[in-house]
Amino acid sequence: MGWALGANDAANVFGTAVASRIISFRNAAILCSAAVITGAILQGRGGIHTLSALTHQTHMTLLVVSLAAAVTVTLMTFMRLPISTSQAIVGAIAGIGLSTGSMQWDGLVKVVICWVATPIGAMIIAFIFYKLLGVFIRHAPMSILTRDKILWGGLLLVGIYGSYALGANNVANATGIFSGQFPGISDRHLAVFGGLAIAAGVLTYSKRVMLAVGSGVMHLDAFTAFVAVSAMSVTVHIFAVIGVPVSTSQAIIGAIIGIGTVRGIHNIKFRYLRNIGFGWLLTPLIALILSSSGYAIFCIAKTQI
Repeated sequence: MGWALGANDAANVFGTAVASRIISFRNAAILCSAAVITGAILQGRGGIHTLSALTHQTHMTLLVVSLAAAVTVTLMTFMRLPISTSQAIVGAIAGIGLSTGSMQWDGLVKVVICWVATPIGAMIIAFIFYKLLGVFIRHAPMSILTRDKILWGGLLLVGIYGSYALGANNVANATGIFSGQFPGISDRHLAVFGGLAIAAGVLTYSKRVMLAVGSGVMHLDAFTAFVAVSAMSVTVHIFAVIGVPVSTSQAIIGAIIGIGTVRGIHNIKFRYLRNIGFGWLLTPLIALILSSSGYAIFCIAKTQI
C-alpha cells in the first residue's frame, strides 16, 4: 500500500517541476523520498491514530484492507489517474466495518468532512497566494531571468515541503490500521516502515502520473506551478497537524482550479478534470467492494476448513 501511495501521490508535489523540466525525474524522486521519510517520522503518528480507531481489526481483516486499498490505488495509477489514497484505505476499512458491524461512524464522518474541505481549502489558499504573490512579482525590481530563477528555486523548495507534508499526512494510509496490532511495534516504527514504503513507490513507479498531473489539468508556468504546489502543501500539512489523512491529489487539483478562477476557467482542461473526478468517485467504492468481498471469501473459506 505504501508503494502504491508513493507511485501515485509523488506527482502532486513534483509533477509540475518534472513536466516543465525544471528538475529531472531522478533528482525529484530522490528529494521527494528523503522528505517523505522525514515527514512520516516527525509528524506521521497523528493520522495513524485516527485511522486505527475507525473499526476493530484482526490480522485477517488487516490483510484484506491493505490488499484491497493497494490494488485499488495500483489500478488507478496504471490508468494515470491521480486519485485519493486516503479514500482507498478508508473505503477498504469501511468495507470491513460494514461487514463486521464495528464501524465507528463519528470518526468516519470527521474524515469525510476533511475530504470535502481539502480541495475547497486548497482552492481558497491558491487564490489568495496567486493574488498576493502576483503583486510582489509585478512590483519587485528584478529582470525576467532573475524572476524565473527565483520561481524555479522556489518550486523545488515547496516540492520538498510538499513531500514532507505528504509523508506526515499520508503515512497513516499505508500503516495506520496496524497500530496496536503487533507487540513491540510502536506507531513510530509504523511511521518509519510506511515512509520507506512510500519512498520506494516514488523511486520506482511515479513518473507516469507525475507527467500526467504536471501537464494534464491546466498549463502551468513557473509562477502558477509555485502557487499550486504551495497551496497544496500548506493544506495537506494543516490536516497532518489535525491528524486526519487527506488527499494530496484533491489538494493539488483544488489549487489548480483556484488558479484557474483567477486566470479564466477556459484555461482548465475540463475533460481531464472530469476523468479525475470520476476516479475520485470510484476509488472508495472499488476499495469497499474489494474489502467486503475479500472478507466474505475468507469467512467462507474458514467455515469450510
